[in-house]
Amino acid sequence: MFEGAYTALVTPFHPGGAVDYDKLRELVELQVAGGIDGLVPVGTTGESPTLDMDEHIEVIRVVIAAAAKRVKVIAGTGANSTAEALELTECARDAGADGTLQVTPYYNKPTQAGLIRHFSAVADLGLPVVLYNVPGRSSCEIAISTIAELSKHPHIVCVKEAGGSVDRVSRIKHACDIEVLSGDDSLTLPMMSVGAAGVISVASNVAPKAVADLVHAAAAGRWDEARQLHYQYYGVFTDIFLETNPIPIKAAMEMAGFGPAIYRLPLCEMGVETKAKLHATLRKAGLLK
Repeated sequence: MFEGAYTALVTPFHPGGAVDYDKLRELVELQVAGGIDGLVPVGTTGESPTLDMDEHIEVIRVVIAAAAKRVKVIAGTGANSTAEALELTECARDAGADGTLQVTPYYNKPTQAGLIRHFSAVADLGLPVVLYNVPGRSSCEIAISTIAELSKHPHIVCVKEAGGSVDRVSRIKHACDIEVLSGDDSLTLPMMSVGAAGVISVASNVAPKAVADLVHAAAAGRWDEARQLHYQYYGVFTDIFLETNPIPIKAAMEMAGFGPAIYRLPLCEMGVETKAKLHATLRKAGLLK
């Protein structure tokens, strides 16, 4: 259902801090033109923790409208409160989203039984669910046995694997029949080699064609072509995480001419040394004008 290259969209801001919806629409157009298969607004990369509820919903609505059914939209509507996740997911469903990205509830650290009940409650709304395993951002990992149990739900269709382990993909695919998308740009090719269906990418904000071409080549079995693209952009895939995401990717987009890199506190601009390293990497990859 969700195979291919998906972009975890940044949320552009005006200098005063308000969401820049015109820039967001421009970003959608750049992604579509680059051959991306889908968009994921208001995830980690979209700075969802600092958007209020109205902004969160409006970003989803704007992206769905701008995409105009040309690509799929998986709305980031997860939360560490099940009630909030349900409310956001209902809004995304009603706005016409194709699916929902559901992060592992963070900070309150639910048990595996709690995770099953949480994700199942969201899936009961009827919108296809992509589970989001990201132990570095949350307080726990979704166990393989939990994924296998959740895969029995007709609306839980995919897992975004961002735990840094290719072996997890093999274990998931061995345990149950569910799609897997890489959540780490540098692991997209290795994960696809063992059965992942694509990626939810941060790098594609600044390099949509490169990421789309890599994923499409791997999906078609053109492994030499995919490997060449993997190594050409590997530095980008790693250096956009020199600091906390989405700080470097917004800086990279500014360097590439998209517009100023503006954040909401507690996120702030890149350090001088890491920014210089990122600039050199982007230039080497041919992403700077």
